[in-house]
Amino acid sequence: MVAVAAGALAASGLLASNATASPEPRAAAPSAAADHSLVGYLHTSFANGSGYTRLADTPDSWDIIDLAFGEPTSATSGDIRFDLCPKTECPNVETKDEFKAAIKAKQAAGKKVLISIGGQNGQVQLKTAQARDTFVSSVSKIIDEYGLDGLDIDFEGHSLSLNADDTDFKNPKTPVIVNLISAVKTLKAKYGSGFTLTMAPETFFVQLGYQYYGTGKWGGQDPRAGAYLPVIHALRDDLTLLHVQDYNSGPIMGLDNQYHSMGGADFHIAMTDMLLTGFPVAGDKNNVFPPLPPQKVAIGMPASVNAGNGHVSTGEVNKALDCLTKGSNCGSYKTHGTWPDLRGLMTWSINWDRFNNGEFSKNFDAYFG
Repeated sequence: MVAVAAGALAASGLLASNATASPEPRAAAPSAAADHSLVGYLHTSFANGSGYTRLADTPDSWDIIDLAFGEPTSATSGDIRFDLCPKTECPNVETKDEFKAAIKAKQAAGKKVLISIGGQNGQVQLKTAQARDTFVSSVSKIIDEYGLDGLDIDFEGHSLSLNADDTDFKNPKTPVIVNLISAVKTLKAKYGSGFTLTMAPETFFVQLGYQYYGTGKWGGQDPRAGAYLPVIHALRDDLTLLHVQDYNSGPIMGLDNQYHSMGGADFHIAMTDMLLTGFPVAGDKNNVFPPLPPQKVAIGMPASVNAGNGHVSTGEVNKALDCLTKGSNCGSYKTHGTWPDLRGLMTWSINWDRFNNGEFSKNFDAYFG
């Protein structure tokens, strides 16, 4: 989880002029209400100042546990490796057998345990078919060895960017995009319908796409702008949950054509409304990113002030949830609907929440009962 400043593009003057939302009709939602879920990242291969938490000691509040992180041997190899934290950094780290037993115990309790690929230091660029195939085989090896439920894609930094001629998110051409989509579809097909697939992109790669997509018609824009949109779109039927990182972000324009900044409920409301309503990409009303069902959307937040920029109080968390699920406490932003089946919250991280006496998870439990 790392910042990519969106403000640089906003300041560039390359604003899509008077972009207005022209959403496609919302697809019919599944009839059964989704269970509300709490998703958290567990620092498994490092401590990061928060202290090491054994998987067995992870509180029952967490419904989906993302093991952070599987990282590549090099940015372009596609060869993903996963190791437990070294004892020198994490003196209380469990053995591999204890870790595997803890995974089984969590699964027996109805939890999902995923391998998260990427993170701040794990740049993954699948530029070739060989890298794609290596990604599939190496990720499969991790999933099989530990008996995991699926995969979380947390590609950050320079992992995804768009070639200059790649302008249509519905028909991507860029190899790193096309190969990632192909690799994930292969994994989904291998493990079947029970395979859990989640994604944790930054706002720069998703909501910023309302204004900017790739280098733009005249070039000069950051080629990473909106670069997750083709991945999300191509995998929307396979996707279990999208939880955009609503933190470490610059100001982002919402569907009201106003910039929204971190620090309160407003940012989470505006960013989530975009996912649930859909939006024209780069202001093109003829090229709309369709809405996702609320059961496939959670809001990503930092667990504490230590965890990342953009932390908000539990009161602001609850205001955002009230607005999106009940239509109350919305403030000045007018949403395009009310979604009681919004899946829930994601946080970076379980460790930082524990460091903060469980404030984030306890509040989630209290809110959803």
